[in-house]
Amino acid sequence: MFETLPLYLTFVGACVALLAVALLAYTLITPYREWTLIRQGNSAAATSMGGTAIGMAIALSSVASGTYSVVELLMWGGVALVCQLLVFAAVCFLLPGFRQGIEADKLGYGVTLGTLSIAMGILNAGALSV
Repeated sequence: MFETLPLYLTFVGACVALLAVALLAYTLITPYREWTLIRQGNSAAATSMGGTAIGMAIALSSVASGTYSVVELLMWGGVALVCQLLVFAAVCFLLPGFRQGIEADKLGYGVTLGTLSIAMGILNAGALSV
């Protein structure tokens, strides 16, 4: 039973690291400071960040459950990250004034980005489980 524990720990560690890298990349491309806004109680920023984290975790879960290769997990996790960042770019393009909306705590902006990020995570999960 415990003979697979090292593989489990490797995969959990890789997934947590990929999620941390994804959130770091996300915070680096956004034109506002998520953590500062979240500390100030900004629901729009928290919702968008949470949706991005959930979307990425869904995709990583799918990859992790379909491979025994950490290299494959890292590679496809990188692809999922790019897709999540593209969702952010698309939402910014489709919603002019997105930065101002998040900074003004307009929850609709955060919910839109968060739900589209989760949707992309689900789509990624389906595509990555092939």
